[in-house]
Amino acid sequence: MSGENKKRIAAIADLHIGESDKGKWVDFFTEVSKNADVLAICGDLTDTGDESEAHILVGELKACSIPVVGVLGNHDHEKSRHKLIRQIMQSHPNVHILDGEATVVAGVGFAGVKGFGGGFDNYMLSMFGEGAMKSFVQEAVEEALHLDRALARLDQEHKDIKKVALLHYSPIKETVEGEPEQIFPFLGSSRLAEPLSRRNVEVVFHGHAHIGVLEGSIAGKVKVFNVARHVLHKSGYGKPYFLYEI
Repeated sequence: MSGENKKRIAAIADLHIGESDKGKWVDFFTEVSKNADVLAICGDLTDTGDESEAHILVGELKACSIPVVGVLGNHDHEKSRHKLIRQIMQSHPNVHILDGEATVVAGVGFAGVKGFGGGFDNYMLSMFGEGAMKSFVQEAVEEALHLDRALARLDQEHKDIKKVALLHYSPIKETVEGEPEQIFPFLGSSRLAEPLSRRNVEVVFHGHAHIGVLEGSIAGKVKVFNVARHVLHKSGYGKPYFLYEI
């Protein structure tokens, strides 16, 4: 475990738990529990967004003896059963699934949203044109607002606490590099980066971009890690989860 005033966060994304995964994650959660104080899961808990997959994951999490904080991903929304999936996940007493909310676990402040697409930097989509395009951009705007409000609650209620943000979509282009540029607008949005920087978040974890890059930053100030399990494996990280000490 970590030192007296240090906490170790294990982070992973894109578990994609399927019907055949029963019993396959017990060793993973057992090992994580020995090496970290908190486990962060950054979306795509399920593979097809079916509640039966969430039930399997909750069963596997019986092997996890540390608190779990997470957000849902696009796969968890696939069948529009995301509210049910969240309810099932939170039936486990140690699991917190955040959707525009904040919580304090092991003395660390966590704020979480799924996030959304929209593109990055000068190529970020604008609120212009057809109604469908405006709706797409509005979704990213609202997710950024939810994130800002969650972080603001931590600032108001827990001054000077270290803040960690959990997303599924990326707030920066850097950690999705390697994916086809044509799909960058569907992998994240720079709109998410502004509240993260302004609210002095220490570290951000996200997933979604399976062929992306492990590490980046927001203007060299806020550390960002793409902890999709595919990225961890590709990068040769050495563990099936990312460890960060705070």
